[in-house]
Amino acid sequence: MTKIKLFLVDDHAVVRTGLRMLLENETDLDIVGEAGDGRQALEMVAQLLPDVVIMDITLPDMSGIEVTRQLKQTHPNMAVVALTIHEDQQYFFEMLQVGASAYVPKRAAPDELIAAIRAAHRGDVYIYPSLARLLVNDFLTRAGEGEEEAAVSSLTQREQEVLSRLAEGKTNDEIASELVISPYTVARHRENLMGKLGLHNRSELVKYAIRKGLIKP
Repeated sequence: MTKIKLFLVDDHAVVRTGLRMLLENETDLDIVGEAGDGRQALEMVAQLLPDVVIMDITLPDMSGIEVTRQLKQTHPNMAVVALTIHEDQQYFFEMLQVGASAYVPKRAAPDELIAAIRAAHRGDVYIYPSLARLLVNDFLTRAGEGEEEAAVSSLTQREQEVLSRLAEGKTNDEIASELVISPYTVARHRENLMGKLGLHNRSELVKYAIRKGLIKP
């Protein structure tokens, strides 16, 4: 089994140690390095080429946002998972804009972080549920003029309900249970709404919202 290579970036050694203890128990994860500041992280990542970087936002020399921006410029296929104490919209949207694939608060359960790592490695976007709701609300209420507004307004109420739950990371079966419909019906609604928005998956939903300016930090 090919393991997911991880790199940890946090200015607190005790946090990095705790992450190692947590993640080393997972058979599909392999921690290849760690750094306590942004410059060290950029240098070591260039040498080690991990699959996923777990990134704190508050670092002593530069912000995790800037480190992520530089990483994504030089290594566009490398996934970044933001792991931070910050849960306000400013940091959340800025990390998404510079290319982070996941955003998890440090208060989250360990399973949330592990799920975020695996999702980021697959090329998906993982956002903590409370923050995912912010994203969906902005997507639905801040649509700009013209084509984007028409696309969003063309969604039925049921499609919007499915869209909200998709962005929260729920599966077709979970959505079907909540809405008391069949998984087949959920799949059909998902296909319809993605077709109307010109998207193909949850990752594209997030990227589309940012690219079109539907999300305003």
